[in-house]
Amino acid sequence: MSLAIPSLSPSTLTDLVDALVERGWYLGEGVIDATLCQALHDELRERVACQAMQAAGIGRGEAHSLRRDIRGDTIHWLDRATTAQRHYLGAMAELQQELNRALYLGLFEFEAHFAHYGPGTFYRKHRDSFRGRANRVISTVAYLNPDWGPADGGEMVLYDPEDESREVARVRPEAGNFACFLADRVPHEVLPTTRPRASIAGWFRRNASLNGIIDPAH
Repeated sequence: MSLAIPSLSPSTLTDLVDALVERGWYLGEGVIDATLCQALHDELRERVACQAMQAAGIGRGEAHSLRRDIRGDTIHWLDRATTAQRHYLGAMAELQQELNRALYLGLFEFEAHFAHYGPGTFYRKHRDSFRGRANRVISTVAYLNPDWGPADGGEMVLYDPEDESREVARVRPEAGNFACFLADRVPHEVLPTTRPRASIAGWFRRNASLNGIIDPAH
């Protein structure tokens, strides 16, 4: 499969920045190139078939634990090992530059992992970072699933930061769809899926150095 180098359109970048400023989250359809989505989806399916994924946990450092009653996905961190990964990370580098230029966020790096949810799995409501300790500043999710129907479930639900009981948006995990939101502000959850669900979760980070240690665990 021949992959063209993807680029986020100027209108997408403008809409994304405006949405983050106005409400703290952005949702877009068809943002990620279809051929790239297919290549990434194929790569993730191969890793799942080879049992080359790891169970995802909650918390960091000493607080890290596996809680399948809270989070049921398996993951693999992107490491630039394939052309598809390099192209996706290149598109995110372009987004990082635009966020820093437009919003002066001082974003230091981007990290991301494949996420695979088997039938019946979910991720309970949570935030991706703690307010006041936010080395993860902006969260992203790219969806890779072709032909996703209403009965397949697995939507990501975003909630009002001021009223966590109020749903403000729901994202269908269809290939090409892309979500971006403030990591320490927007509560969200993944609803139970009825079929295998594939995505890439990522975070733009600040350098949270402490005593000469870059980004210590917290």
